Amino acid sequence: MKATLSAKAASSASEVHDALITTGFGPFFATPCGVLAPLLSLLAQRPDYHVVAREDSAVGMAAGVSLSGGLPVVLMQNSGFGQSVNALASLTLPYRLPLLLIVSMRGTGPDTTTENLAMGQLTPTILDGLGVGSEYLTGETAHTQMKSAHDAVAVEKRAFCFLIRPDEFEWSV
Repeated sequence: MKATLSAKAASSASEVHDALITTGFGPFFATPCGVLAPLLSLLAQRPDYHVVAREDSAVGMAAGVSLSGGLPVVLMQNSGFGQSVNALASLTLPYRLPLLLIVSMRGTGPDTTTENLAMGQLTPTILDGLGVGSEYLTGETAHTQMKSAHDAVAVEKRAFCFLIRPDEFEWSV
C-alpha cells in the first residue's frame, strides 16, 4: 500500500523542487532517504537525477560536474553526511568546487531513534568546522533561500548546505 502525502508535505516538497529548478541547480545526486522521499520523487522525474549508492561517491560525482561549470546538488541523510566528510574536506572544499548539499536531519525533532541522535547533534557542528554555511530550508521560504544559496554556490564558488527537519515533509517514525 502506497502512502499518500498530505497537502502540506506535497506543497513543501514542490516548493523546494521548484526553487531548485528555477535557480538553475542541477544535476542531482541522491542517496535514498525517507525524510527526503517527497522531494526525491519529484526530482526522479528529471533526466538529470541520479541515485547513488554512497554519499562520498555522490560528492565525487558532483565535484566533476562543478569542474565542468555545473551547479550540482547532493541529497542525503545526515548519517550519510558523516560518510561524505572526507570527500568534502579533501576534494571539494580545498579546491573551492561549488556544490549544494541538502541534508535531512535524522535524530532531531520527531526522529528519536537512538542510532540517529549523535549525527542529529553533530551535523551542524561538523558543517561549521568545515566552513560550510548552512541553514534550515522550508517550503515556505524556499525560493528566497535558494536565491541566497545560488549566490553562495555560483558566485562565491563555495559549498552550501540546506538542512531539512524530519517533519518538513511530514515524515514520522
